[in-house]
Amino acid sequence: MKCVLALDQGTTSSRSILFDHEGHIRASAQQEFKQLYPQPGWVEHDPVEIWKTQQHTVKKAMHHAGVHCENIQAIGITNQRETTVIWDRKTGEPVYNAVVWQDRRTTEFCKKLKSDGTESLFFEKTGLLLDPYFSGTKIRWILDHVDGIRARAKRGELAFGTIDTWLMWNLTKGALHITDVTNASRTLLFNIHTLKWDDELLALLDIPKSLLPEVRSSSEVYGTVDKFLCECGCPIAGIAGDQHAALFGQACFTPGSSKNTYGTGCFMLMNTGSEAAVSKNKLLTTVAWQRGDEVQYALEGSVFIGGAVVQWLRDELGLIESSSDIQKLAAQVPDTGGVYLVPAFAGLGTSHWDPSARGILIGLTRGTGKAHIARAAQEAICFQSLELVRAMENDAGHPIPALNVDGGASSDNLLMQIQADLLQVPVERPERIETTAFGVAALAGLAVGFWESPNELSSIRKIDRIFAPSISKDEAEARFTKWKQAVERCRDWAE
Repeated sequence: MKCVLALDQGTTSSRSILFDHEGHIRASAQQEFKQLYPQPGWVEHDPVEIWKTQQHTVKKAMHHAGVHCENIQAIGITNQRETTVIWDRKTGEPVYNAVVWQDRRTTEFCKKLKSDGTESLFFEKTGLLLDPYFSGTKIRWILDHVDGIRARAKRGELAFGTIDTWLMWNLTKGALHITDVTNASRTLLFNIHTLKWDDELLALLDIPKSLLPEVRSSSEVYGTVDKFLCECGCPIAGIAGDQHAALFGQACFTPGSSKNTYGTGCFMLMNTGSEAAVSKNKLLTTVAWQRGDEVQYALEGSVFIGGAVVQWLRDELGLIESSSDIQKLAAQVPDTGGVYLVPAFAGLGTSHWDPSARGILIGLTRGTGKAHIARAAQEAICFQSLELVRAMENDAGHPIPALNVDGGASSDNLLMQIQADLLQVPVERPERIETTAFGVAALAGLAVGFWESPNELSSIRKIDRIFAPSISKDEAEARFTKWKQAVERCRDWAE
């Protein structure tokens, strides 16, 4: 059996999935890893643990499928974006923990850059806003706060990478220090128009260019897995940030096509074709992918805390034992009883871009129970996604007729029904909700001829279920109005 292997390295777990030629999952394995919170608003990961868990899931998936490495036609890497790692080029040892995309420690530095009048320059060149979300200010923080690191970086002794680059380095035993255009476009250092690292932006952030990886396309044979790890030397042929991979996996190949992914966060992307469109609603402009000389762009809206709010209910509040329990608990009540939860644990993303916002639970009464809070958590995911849709529609100049969804949380039928109710448009869920992993598998498979064309990929995409709105437009708007009031009450809290 010939397969393509997707390494899906996410914010809370590492996964490996084997896809056959029909796009079916032949085997998968997943392992969570520790979330580290050294200070309020700080989020870190152990890069070594990420690599170990990724290795473990590869071996487990291959064992379950009974697949030997010679049957793997290509490997694709998709990853949590913006998360920042710096390591020693000789030893491969990280100099500091990975600073995660959710981390807010560079808030004050971003404010200073804004006050210096540089935000328009960053936006024009990178399509991004000055927010702690992105990698550039995280790199600067590590250089400024870890003893001796800046001098070593200037001497060319260190390497920076987002998680795709970190995995590639380890897979090839240091032979390749590369990233792709999608991950590069999320760093605040990459000019999305010239497709090169930008010297002016590097100077503004005082980051040595020697730290940076080589930027490649999203679909090509970059190299092979080191013989020590894989005796067959499997080709590594696809790289894409998780949301870009999901857009590709949903077959959003034409301008105007869009998707919303429900993972740790929620991310909506709309393909804008060869044009790097500029948003009027604080959406981000990003590179969607590159194949050969063809570059596609996208507009993106970002929700920092999506499915992560369910993990919060499980791990910090103890309201549920497993994430899958949320649907059953929330279904015990017909509504939230007037309770609204704004999970601004890592600030607010699109279209607020407020790193100082913090979470709020409002509307509590003596009759409020854990089922109401659980349902409010689900509604919070949907309200935040509704904000993304409204911004996207305003930029596009027309309504979105239906919403394509994917990601682990999209398997929750109640969540998808709530989303359809609040959006007032149908929500379409594909049979294969792991479109992030499939998207990068497709990019890798195309590079080696496992699939012939994007049209072939479109033909194997099937719809599982369509959720239609079941409440009135007036009710949906009334609930959205109350949500917006709750959001205003959590703004600027950490100032």
